[in-house]
Amino acid sequence: MKIQELLKSKSGAVVTIDVGDTIGAAAQKMTAHKIAALVVTRGLHPVGVISEQDIVAAVAEDGTQAGRRPLSQIIKSAIESIAPDTSLKQAMSMMTHARLRHLPVISNDVLVGIVSLGDIVKNRLDELALERDVLRDIYIAAH
Repeated sequence: MKIQELLKSKSGAVVTIDVGDTIGAAAQKMTAHKIAALVVTRGLHPVGVISEQDIVAAVAEDGTQAGRRPLSQIIKSAIESIAPDTSLKQAMSMMTHARLRHLPVISNDVLVGIVSLGDIVKNRLDELALERDVLRDIYIAAH
C-alpha cells in the first residue's frame, strides 16, 4: 500500500503553524486540535515538524520561558518527509531508523498530508483483521 492510499482514509486538513510563531502557540494549537504534532511552515512551504516531545524538551531546558521561544529556534534545518507514492513499508522503515513519530507528505514542495506511527499501526491492524476474517471464512467453507 502507498502513503497516498492511507491519506485517503484520514479526515481533515493538516494543521500547520508558521515558523515565526512561538512554542506556546504551538502547544495551544495542538491542544485545541487534539493532535501530537504540527507541520511548521514558512509561507506555504513546509520547513519542519514540532511535536509534543519537542515542547517537553524545550520546557525541560528553559522552564516556563520556553513558551515564548520562536519555533525557528527548535526545528531542525532539514525537514524529513515522504512522497505520496512511498510505500507504507518504506515509511515505517524511515520512521524507525530516524526515530520519527510523524512524517509530512510532500509532493512538488506542497504539503499534501501527514502520517503518524499511529496511522500506520492502525492500517496494519486493519489488514491483519481482514486476513483473519478471510482465513476464518476459508476454514468454515472447508468444514
